[in-house]
Amino acid sequence: MLDEETQHRLLGEFQRDFPLSPTPYADIAEKLGIDEAQVLAAYETFASEGKISRIGAVFKPHSVGASTLAAISVPSERIEEAAEIINGYHEVNHNYEREHLFNLWFVVTADCQARVETVLKEIGEKAGSRVLDLPMLVGYHLDLGFKLKWN
Repeated sequence: MLDEETQHRLLGEFQRDFPLSPTPYADIAEKLGIDEAQVLAAYETFASEGKISRIGAVFKPHSVGASTLAAISVPSERIEEAAEIINGYHEVNHNYEREHLFNLWFVVTADCQARVETVLKEIGEKAGSRVLDLPMLVGYHLDLGFKLKWN
């Protein structure tokens, strides 16, 4: 495994300015003075330990494809079942439980609005509950990079 400083750099430095090239992991490795296999192994370990959930681009909403925030109300005894249904769609990029009548909230992202609508309809049918579609009306920029505290 990599030393603590290199692990910290892998988690912190590339939240923004991830290399946009055909070989991003090799580029990261070169910058850190390690090899690409070490970078890939470290990210795989971080994912298996729950330190990261994914590595991927974040695009301004509706600049590429279509997306929406959605919510569904399911009885508490069916929440795990409904979450599995929702998470079964690769178009769902996160799903979380809330203490609210609508107790599962998720974001659906697809190549077009028609696919977003199809996913919402299918989830509602499979889960046996109406899905609330909450499209973005006003956009706000949130910096999704976080300063990490390392202990």
